[in-house]
Amino acid sequence: MAGLPLFEKTDLGQLRDGMAKDEMVAIYDSFAEQYDEECANRDYTGPRLCAEVLAKWLGDRKTSSILDVAAGTGLCAVELRKLGFTSIDALDPSQRSLDYARSKNRYDKYICAFIGTNRLDIDDDSYDAVTVCGGFIMAAMEPDCLPEIIRLVRPGGYVCITTRNMYLTTVKAFSGGRLEAAMTELQSKGFWEQVSRELVPGYHPGIDGVIFVYRVLR
Repeated sequence: MAGLPLFEKTDLGQLRDGMAKDEMVAIYDSFAEQYDEECANRDYTGPRLCAEVLAKWLGDRKTSSILDVAAGTGLCAVELRKLGFTSIDALDPSQRSLDYARSKNRYDKYICAFIGTNRLDIDDDSYDAVTVCGGFIMAAMEPDCLPEIIRLVRPGGYVCITTRNMYLTTVKAFSGGRLEAAMTELQSKGFWEQVSRELVPGYHPGIDGVIFVYRVLR
């Protein structure tokens, strides 16, 4: 599979489905200082859309604690802070991306880790919400990380997941509808419930996005 569309002439164009996680992280490390500018040049609306949708569910609870998973350089945090949210932590496997976000003072805490089936060094029920903007792509997060995400959120809290709609069928790890099937299975077991699924045009120019919001129950 080709690298990220619209980023094909940058280091991110080297991303390939099925590549090793450490290779993926190295690419994001190498591109950290250019990422914000490239996203702005390409009218990437994902972080803004993710923040705005989560804000609809959190309402006026501006002190809600939020963990931004796959935080990168912190573009989602920028949008969340514009909306008045004040307590935002970052989790990402790219240390250079986190270092860049720290240089801009975008988060309260910076956690360099990859989320999967591994148990993170974070207590249960630590957050009121988790955002995942652009984490479910090729060579990155996989459906098996969803239980760990849920563990981190207090009952009644929210998980907001934003990605390109086409990735639900074109990324190898999600083939056959595996990502949404994993979401549905966790709902059937009572861990969370879907409260919103929205298809959004213009996620990138000419590329649709999809935004899922789940309320944690367990």
